[in-house]
Amino acid sequence: QVQLEESGGGLVQPGGSLRLSCTASGSIFNINAMGWYRQAPGKQRELVASLTAGGTTNYADSVKGRITISKDGAVNTVYLQMNALKPEDTAVYYCHAVLLIIGDGHEYNYWGQGTQVTVSK
Repeated sequence: QVQLEESGGGLVQPGGSLRLSCTASGSIFNINAMGWYRQAPGKQRELVASLTAGGTTNYADSVKGRITISKDGAVNTVYLQMNALKPEDTAVYYCHAVLLIIGDGHEYNYWGQGTQVTVSK
């Protein structure tokens, strides 16, 4: 009933910038939070940044000052602006949402399919 569609990944040089987008669609009553996770080869998935409906943000220490999460509530879209990218930022980035489905009072977790970000010369 709900889908998260990600876009914006690609290959960039160290120090470059990239902006990821994630749009939630379907039978959504309310989105309580959205965020971005990433998984690099040989590592477990980790939180990059999250944003609640109330505007509270949370960032991984490794990206603070370089990455900004924002949203456009009118279109159920969350963005991840990434600047001063480093090779260690290379990973598959996954969009995540905590939301309420129309007619259902339970919270559900949804994940996007992932988009590859590669930072290399």
